[in-house]
Amino acid sequence: MSERISFPIASPGGTRTVSVAYERRGAGTPLLLLHGIGHHWQAWEPVLDVLAAERDVVAVDLPGFGASPALPERHAHGLSAVVPVLGAFCEAVGIERPHVAGNSLGGLLALELGREKLARSVTALSPAGFWSEGERRYAFGTLRAMRAAALSMPVPLIERLSRSAVGRTALTSTIYARPGRRSPEAVVAETLALREATGFRQTLEAGRGVLFADDVPAVPVTIAWGTRDRLLLPRQGVRAKRTVPGARLVRLPGCGHVPMNDDPALVARVILDGSR
Repeated sequence: MSERISFPIASPGGTRTVSVAYERRGAGTPLLLLHGIGHHWQAWEPVLDVLAAERDVVAVDLPGFGASPALPERHAHGLSAVVPVLGAFCEAVGIERPHVAGNSLGGLLALELGREKLARSVTALSPAGFWSEGERRYAFGTLRAMRAAALSMPVPLIERLSRSAVGRTALTSTIYARPGRRSPEAVVAETLALREATGFRQTLEAGRGVLFADDVPAVPVTIAWGTRDRLLLPRQGVRAKRTVPGARLVRLPGCGHVPMNDDPALVARVILDGSR
């Protein structure tokens, strides 16, 4: 059962209270896990217990996703707003400069936390922000189509599709290379998380002009990319390496855009190696 914590943040309308839902397991040095757009902390479930055997793992629902409400009115969902919120969250739960691992949007946020010296190491799995303009439009169009499909389907249909490997492939093959491995319950939950994400539109809108163009100095960085990523194509990893030349670039053979379920053992090892 996830927890929830509320804390104050500065906003254009003055001080506001933000609530963030999160899951915490394990003991050791802190490790913050950040999911992608339209997802929820449960995206990390396949690797959580392995990571928690060696780390104090905190997996969050980003603002406007999962069980976390959207940011207050007039508070943008861009990097300049969400990064300070994550910093305030870490302070509220008592983790100082955690290791940070993120996927997609979460990978971009992890890199920003590293650049702001709020992370002691960064592991970014298929991070956003290294696209060409054409690749960004393709990714955003695909995400909008996934969201529209999730909104259009009645829950009984989602549940029925999730019971078969073919149905799970129809629902999730854009983000998983091996969608049949995802449990029916997980597919239903993440499809509902996508359709109910109150921060989806604002977050996508804020990402239109995002391009990660600066180095992340003095912080160990690992960038890992699934070889079968259909949303953010693997060639973007080469650009990421050029942008952050000190980063360790890792191939994730046979993995899709959300690799934690495609190869949990490999992803857990990459995160643990990157957070020493």
